[in-house]
Amino acid sequence: MSGSLPIEQVRGLRPAHTENHHDRTGRTPKLDGIAVVGLGYWGPNWIRNLHQLRCARRLIACDLDAARCEHIEALYPGVATTASFEELLNDSGLDAMVIATPVSTHYRLARMALEAGKSVLVEKPLAMSCRESADLVRLSREQGRTLMVGHTFLYSAPVLKIHELIEAGELGDVLYISSTRANLGLFQHDVNVAWDLAAHDISIILMLMGRLPDSVSCQGQSHYGQAVENVALLTMHFPNNVIAFVHVSWLDPNKIRRTTIVGSRKMLVYDDTMPQEKIRVYDRGVNVHRYYDTYGEFHFSYRYGDIQIPRIEESEPLRVECQHFVDCISDGTTPHTDGLDGLRVVSVLEAANLSLRENGRTVPVDRTAV
Repeated sequence: MSGSLPIEQVRGLRPAHTENHHDRTGRTPKLDGIAVVGLGYWGPNWIRNLHQLRCARRLIACDLDAARCEHIEALYPGVATTASFEELLNDSGLDAMVIATPVSTHYRLARMALEAGKSVLVEKPLAMSCRESADLVRLSREQGRTLMVGHTFLYSAPVLKIHELIEAGELGDVLYISSTRANLGLFQHDVNVAWDLAAHDISIILMLMGRLPDSVSCQGQSHYGQAVENVALLTMHFPNNVIAFVHVSWLDPNKIRRTTIVGSRKMLVYDDTMPQEKIRVYDRGVNVHRYYDTYGEFHFSYRYGDIQIPRIEESEPLRVECQHFVDCISDGTTPHTDGLDGLRVVSVLEAANLSLRENGRTVPVDRTAV
């Protein structure tokens, strides 16, 4: 479900050091200039990591809010700021842009940046439809520019470890996945909770399963009269009776980031809110006796084994993602979370949104664009 970069290489990504000393960090900036567009909730995190990595000679922050720009200037004196997106488009020394604006603006801004010859990283989700997403993929290829999507969790050490365990057969065949991502706020106005939060879990599940689901159903509710659902339950149906549930909510008293994966051999729980020991593997399961003479002899055998906590060397996923974006532009390689990866996630979200509008009807996932 990813680009051409093997997942083993993604896990090994670290900020690179060189022998040249073109700045105080000892790193040679790979790019002339990068701009981060949008300084709301997530944009400042991009600025922080790109500033620390010193991977570009110029780093520019762009937002219409002057107070946000002033805040960034105070934190990072070397970062230039502007309120003009057009100024960035016309900057011939700017190699790339990170689009961290509201979802409804992703397509328009990313398209303009690609047309201006910039490589682009778009925060999740890539766009608001498969049509828009496919257009960005096509345009990036025509322009010969990198298009990457901010599926940050696919760069996190715990998720990569889970993928490794599944690929190694440690859990056996995956039977079902259940994921919950809930908190109190942050309410969005242009997209519902599925587009906002479920995009994370969908990207993780698609990577772990290695394919798109056949169909999706989704139910949800809006409680504040804005026709924007603040709670939703999305169900993805895969071949061989494999099913995945994603529960997302902006209206929960607790912050929950938990995924359970049940396999035919073992079970795994991933809790991202834990400061340590985020993954626990349970040697537990159900065995069915293959041979019995009468119905009365039929019974299940439950297995309760040990709990294993895999060792994980963690680094900030966004920092790894930043370095990967810069490396892909510099080296001409395909990002792990490329435009096609973004398109796949949007195809699931689009089917879920249609199901939501039709009272939970099961909707086939459109594979034509993918």
